[in-house]
Amino acid sequence: MYTVVVITKFELDKFVEKYEKPEFIFDDPIQFPHRYKDKKDVELAGFISSLLAYGSRKQFINKLEDLFINVAQNEPLNFIQNFEPKIIGNFNYRFGKPNDFISIFKILKELYNTSKGLEELFEYGYHQGKMFETVVDYFYSRADKNSGHGFYHMIPNPRNGGAMKRMCMYLRWMVRKGPVDLGIWSFISPSELYIPLDVHVGRVSRAMGILTRSANDFISVIELTEKLKEFCPQDPIKYDFAIFGYGINCLKNGKY
Repeated sequence: MYTVVVITKFELDKFVEKYEKPEFIFDDPIQFPHRYKDKKDVELAGFISSLLAYGSRKQFINKLEDLFINVAQNEPLNFIQNFEPKIIGNFNYRFGKPNDFISIFKILKELYNTSKGLEELFEYGYHQGKMFETVVDYFYSRADKNSGHGFYHMIPNPRNGGAMKRMCMYLRWMVRKGPVDLGIWSFISPSELYIPLDVHVGRVSRAMGILTRSANDFISVIELTEKLKEFCPQDPIKYDFAIFGYGINCLKNGKY
């Protein structure tokens, strides 16, 4: 349980200033795309990292370390463009079984061998006015018949009303510029991004008095994003760092 304390823009900005620093990278999945220089390596590493960013942070970071170092040999683009199922062996993570990863990597292989890749796909969806749906439909229409629950967990259907946390997070990484985010895509403005919402962000946001809805769904994503736009219309998602920081402080002080 937590006590609601209405927080001010001044306090939010102080948390952003404190936590949006390069040191944030090292304990976060964004560390993986930061390892690469080539744009396509970066966006692929970011996308794959976002797919596994659920559950225990320590566990999924260890899994990603294994994937990028031992499986992909530190060459994400080369790994995808030349992907063969045998390469990944028995690689799995929680809901994601080997067949789920094989299906995703085969789809990415087709994408990168027939187009400019993820940026082009997301940009096409953006101009159609249905970015998430376009990206998800691309994957769903090409999914192997052996794709299981893990495939659809890692790439959820936005039509189901979920928060789309990992896709929102991936877009934050690709679009925002700063000491943490990579800012390599420019077809969409930071002002158009949505907050990555999960159970923790929802709980902290309610404790901060900036989210009233109890469900962690896309309606709450919109409500929270609109509230953050009141503080900074041009870059509302920078407050993802403030929410993170406020949550850390609450835990330290035993507030919830």
